[in-house]
Amino acid sequence: MGNLSSTNQAQTLHSNGASTSTRRLQETSRRLSPIPSTRPPKRILQASKTLHHRGFHITFVNTEFNHTRLLNSKGSTFLEHLPDFCFETFPDGLPPSDADATQSVPALCDSMRRNSQVPFRELLVKLNSSSVVPPVTCVVSDGVMTFTLQAAHEMNVRCVLFWTFAGCGFLSFKLCVDLIDRGITPFKDSSYLTDGSLETLVDWVPGLENFRFKHILTFIQTTDPNNVLTPSLGHLVADVTSNLTIGPLQPLVDQISAKTSVSSMDFSLWKAEDECLEWLNSKEQNSVIYVNFGSVEVLTPGEIQELALGLAESKKYFLWILRPDLIKGNSSILPPDFTTDTKDRGLIVSWCQQEKVLNHPSVGGFLTHCGWNSIMEGITAGVPFLCLPQTTDQPANCRSVCIEWGIGMEISKNFKKDEVGMLVKELLDGENGREMKKRAREWKEQAAAATASPHGSSFVNLERLVKEVLLK
Repeated sequence: MGNLSSTNQAQTLHSNGASTSTRRLQETSRRLSPIPSTRPPKRILQASKTLHHRGFHITFVNTEFNHTRLLNSKGSTFLEHLPDFCFETFPDGLPPSDADATQSVPALCDSMRRNSQVPFRELLVKLNSSSVVPPVTCVVSDGVMTFTLQAAHEMNVRCVLFWTFAGCGFLSFKLCVDLIDRGITPFKDSSYLTDGSLETLVDWVPGLENFRFKHILTFIQTTDPNNVLTPSLGHLVADVTSNLTIGPLQPLVDQISAKTSVSSMDFSLWKAEDECLEWLNSKEQNSVIYVNFGSVEVLTPGEIQELALGLAESKKYFLWILRPDLIKGNSSILPPDFTTDTKDRGLIVSWCQQEKVLNHPSVGGFLTHCGWNSIMEGITAGVPFLCLPQTTDQPANCRSVCIEWGIGMEISKNFKKDEVGMLVKELLDGENGREMKKRAREWKEQAAAATASPHGSSFVNLERLVKEVLLK
């Protein structure tokens, strides 16, 4: 999903679906500059595609680090698309690092907050000095990259903040300021981990009444004041926020009739190993558990060992995405004999086209870190979940999946192989699994209805975004 919250100066977009006519957009030749940041750029690229289809000139701005990774993954011809869909970069302020590994998210957030406003403003000046393309009329920025607000304000350009978190994640960012003002976070000492503090209900925030501190953004669960991110957005929109939910985004991209190089553009930072799709073709319907922890999270060697042993113990087919940088300490050691013992039941690859995998009839469940992109893609495919949340909004997403929607089961924090094996078998073959599959199919139908033209809620919200915000 995506959300759009508006104030007098800024709008905020949250990913959830939508479409509109193109004539007026093409006549005005408006130019948008979408800015991804610490999170995978896939969602903001999908939003850019839908807006490009509606006549906007797109300049997609990325950090120099991620831009280089894209070129390494896709080749130099990747950026040779259309004259009205261009790419630019700016520095993230971090020292050089491993080009094949994900950057530290806290370090990246802090560096961009301190260092990126000036180079981003200089980029806007450069873009507006061009005599070949129209001037920038709106910046669509990742919601946590609030330095774009000041830069856009100085250039007298509208700014839309695109939130790829769930609604509860967005509310948690706003709640962060309140928790600091109340003296709740940072916690005084580490006793908060065991004294029940994390079980406290957040019952004074509309929309989070049934959530506890343990479900809220993990970076506020700290004793170090320097670890608490305080987004300026919390002050900007505390009293006057309105939201547009737009998504799931991929069904909206799929509605683009003209199959151009832009509509088919993929923004993965790793090369997909498509032989996994052929492997899935040989398996029975709903017989495979798909395992993927996204493009940012890392696990300890011990967690990898227990996961592997649990998958082996389940005796079920599995497709496991094992990124090169998934394991802390760069250890790639799997348990002895694991590959031999599971060679007829398992396939391990470094990356895949996740939406194609999730929509494959052989996939019967998704073991995930509960990143919102992954949750939305699983819901769109009608697949139930095994949830192993790690950081940020993932505990809240896990709670929604398992408790609110009833389409998943949570794996405990200090899990062992027996629990993994038991839950995999229950999800694929058990009575609970069958009920969750049924509910997951119902959620799939709702996602399809939300993005349907012309009356789906997300379709209508995208129409409103274009007419009431971007063309205002």
